[in-house]
Amino acid sequence: MFRLRRFLKDYIVLLIIGPLCKLTEAVLELFIPLVTADIIDNGVLKNDSSYVLSHGALMVLMGALGLGFALVCQKSASIASQGFGTKLRNAMLEHINKLSHAELDRIGTPSLITRMTSDINQLQLAVAMLIRLVIRAPFLVIGALVMACTIDMKMSLIFFIASPLIAIVLYIVMNRSVPFFKDMQGKLDRVSLLSRENLSGNRVIRAFNKQDDNEADFERANSELARTSVRVGRISALLSPVTYIIAQGAIIAIVWFGSLSVNVGSLQTGEVIALVNYMTQILLAMIVVSNLVVIFTKAFAGAARVNEVFDTEPSVKEKNTEIIEIDKNAPAVEFRNVYFGYGDGGDVLRNISFTAERGSTIGIIGGTGSGKSTLVSLIPRFYDTREGIVLVGGKDVREYSFAQLRGSMGIVPQKAVLQSGTIRSNMLWGDKNAGDEEIEKALKISQAYEFVSRLPEGTDSEVSAGGSNFSGGQRQRLTIARALVRKPEILILDDSASALDMATDAALRSELAKIENMTVFIISQRVAAVKGADRILVLNNSELVGQGTHSQLVKSCELYREICSSQGV
Repeated sequence: MFRLRRFLKDYIVLLIIGPLCKLTEAVLELFIPLVTADIIDNGVLKNDSSYVLSHGALMVLMGALGLGFALVCQKSASIASQGFGTKLRNAMLEHINKLSHAELDRIGTPSLITRMTSDINQLQLAVAMLIRLVIRAPFLVIGALVMACTIDMKMSLIFFIASPLIAIVLYIVMNRSVPFFKDMQGKLDRVSLLSRENLSGNRVIRAFNKQDDNEADFERANSELARTSVRVGRISALLSPVTYIIAQGAIIAIVWFGSLSVNVGSLQTGEVIALVNYMTQILLAMIVVSNLVVIFTKAFAGAARVNEVFDTEPSVKEKNTEIIEIDKNAPAVEFRNVYFGYGDGGDVLRNISFTAERGSTIGIIGGTGSGKSTLVSLIPRFYDTREGIVLVGGKDVREYSFAQLRGSMGIVPQKAVLQSGTIRSNMLWGDKNAGDEEIEKALKISQAYEFVSRLPEGTDSEVSAGGSNFSGGQRQRLTIARALVRKPEILILDDSASALDMATDAALRSELAKIENMTVFIISQRVAAVKGADRILVLNNSELVGQGTHSQLVKSCELYREICSSQGV
């Protein structure tokens, strides 16, 4: 958690003012029992109403001052904690955006969401408590012990016996419960994962009538989280009754021995009441300390998970931020003996070599899991190769800045996802300066203009999160249009026309072929989609088993002939 203190550097003044105000409030609180004792001994017992009223006014003034200092501290804690959380979330999102796909795959989206929400919320709470209570609670315990000693040394022995007993109980309870708090965060990740899967995949779940199975999985994960929470609750439930028994026993001892001292004249009645108040203050402060232990335990667990993200370095690093000159005469894309695999697993691509000339269309076909999507992911450098090199414009992709490399490409991923907003705002992702004519042209090429023009608000029509208010085919056409608005030199269509009918798909490919100097990669399971490509790559079991035109592959590649035969081509 201390490693995250850099996000508090703008709130140093508040970190000083807040605890000082709380400390002042605690000092005033420690003097109130003495004033109460004075009122009883010199006002009530002597029937001096003016003394009672004057010192009562003093208590009210002390209470008002304490309230004022507490409010200043509360405001300081709120500003500092919320500002800390805001800066931390911004920094974490910025770092996540720098991570490559490999790291995002490893950590997982649900876990990242939990870390950015639940874990950082715990850290915010810890910062607020740091300002409000970390100094106040221990000071009250120590101060109450000192004040008890100033009243009567013999009676203070009760405090020095009761306080360690309460502290021991707190230690035992916290020591048993702390491991469960860490375990709860992992189980919360699991609940988040299932929640996300159930909500994002709701239509599929309904289509397969798997609601009961998914509810059962969620109930199991939720029950595990609940059981852990209950176990913590059972242990923590012992805290209040045991500490209160000790404290009440101490109060009984104070009253018992105090009454004896009053009888012999060594103590006054007000002083006994003051000692009881100090014992109560110690008890309440100890309970606050126990709550702080829980809060900071959760915060340290959350900080470890947040720091894990910050400690994760992207495997794909930008080596150059300058614009480099591209050889216009070189092929648009070239793979030379490329090997690639995810993590420590086996090779997903083995010895891949091919050339894509500028302005050509490259079709990629093969069985499921043959490495088609992985292959095109290497072009924008979402991953780095294990061996071999990928060249774009005659230059190794590792020589480009991300902005230059990816800015020259239009990428349409397998899963068509639109951002919430409007159709226009989604199109502007391709080019923020695009005008209506450019957007309309891209919509026409992608075959989306027909249905967009029929919408009451046209390109200003609302888009729900993920584009859920459009059909699968409509989403695919809109994502293609979004990529075309950029006017890319390289367009990658990763099975992004799978939801289109044959006529629309053919019309789309026909329009794409009219665009000059744009290299197009088309991944598809359908031979008809790649049949007209200038070069077709056939992948099988991570290897390139054939490349050439349709007519060449029919003669030379057995796998391609089988695919054609199975589709009646």
